[in-house]
Amino acid sequence: MESLFKRHDAYLSTVPMEYIRDFMQRVNWQSRLIVIRGPKGVGKSTLMQQYIKQNFSAGDRHVLYCSADTNYFVAHSLLDLAENFVKMGGKWLFIDEVHKYPDWSREIKEIYDLYRELHIVLSGSSLIQINDGQADLSRRIIVYDMPGLSLREFLHLDVGLDIQPVSLQQLLENPAKFCMEIISLCHPLEHFSRYLQFGYYPFYFEQKQEYYDKLENTINYIIDVELTKFRGLDVGYTRQVKSLLHVISQMTPYEIDIAKLSKASGISRLSTLKYLAHLEEASLIRRLFTDLKTVTDLQKPDKIYLDNSNLLYLLSLERPEIGTVRETFFANQLASAGHTLEYAGYKKGDFRIDDNIVVEVGGPDKEFSQIADQENAYVAADDIESAYMRKIPLWAFGFLY
Repeated sequence: MESLFKRHDAYLSTVPMEYIRDFMQRVNWQSRLIVIRGPKGVGKSTLMQQYIKQNFSAGDRHVLYCSADTNYFVAHSLLDLAENFVKMGGKWLFIDEVHKYPDWSREIKEIYDLYRELHIVLSGSSLIQINDGQADLSRRIIVYDMPGLSLREFLHLDVGLDIQPVSLQQLLENPAKFCMEIISLCHPLEHFSRYLQFGYYPFYFEQKQEYYDKLENTINYIIDVELTKFRGLDVGYTRQVKSLLHVISQMTPYEIDIAKLSKASGISRLSTLKYLAHLEEASLIRRLFTDLKTVTDLQKPDKIYLDNSNLLYLLSLERPEIGTVRETFFANQLASAGHTLEYAGYKKGDFRIDDNIVVEVGGPDKEFSQIADQENAYVAADDIESAYMRKIPLWAFGFLY
């Protein structure tokens, strides 16, 4: 145990506290069992360490942060850890990278049932299963999915702007007022292109020159390690799945032809649909359907995007098509803010949000002709600074979280 506490102290001594993401406030930390899921690199470990540093004194042994991939767990189980920790008066146990511990859910369930005064906070891959068939944690655990940085958060870290998030309803009700408030503080278009290329993953601010190398390593880790372990992807097919991602990066999202996608990536049609579902679970792509209520397993999506625009710039062999960049950004920011997205339908708009809002995304000259007969419809236009009636700058949707 002492070795774990030494590492705990070392982690907390170096965790940055200059900026704490608002995601911290989304989490009900008083719940007895929490898991924070998300793709590698979005800041789950930092968030857990920051919470401890905020709420516990240095040297407090009632709290312990450790990682499930440490050598301690070669000779000890999670149950051993919890038992010894509780005997020493432990109250809060933070376990990072829990998905790297075999059969973690069964032991966590047992710990939860045995030690009723212990708070357990876990972090793990986007792909971890809460109910793995052996230990049903779904009735006990609260799951939070952590996204990467919004444009608003990127501006705080990049240029020091402290701006509060705006709800979608507030933005749509008075977009001109909101845009004027932001423009009084900065010119968003000056920074928007940089965010689209580099701003989603927080590790940009650690090693800016090596950002795309680290992002590529993250993609390789997700496919080579996580998809093979958690979704049974045959190691021999990892190359084809990476090829599938590259093909998607070259596509315009307007027409999805699974047969062509399958042929270009060298994967059968059925396997292509299955891998698309897994890639979405891993937060590498986003599938859109016209009606989520009727979606079936392995149904062909109506649109496919990469999860965020940074992936698009990395994977595209040439500079990505600007229309795809715009729609990728919009879909990512709305979904990350907790909104439900569907494809609005041919000639009816790009997106239907929360089943009642239609948004068409385009350039500065985008008009309302495509959505003229739609109620509660808006245009999200790139390369404009101010809003006019229902035409809202695209960048403004980057302030929702």
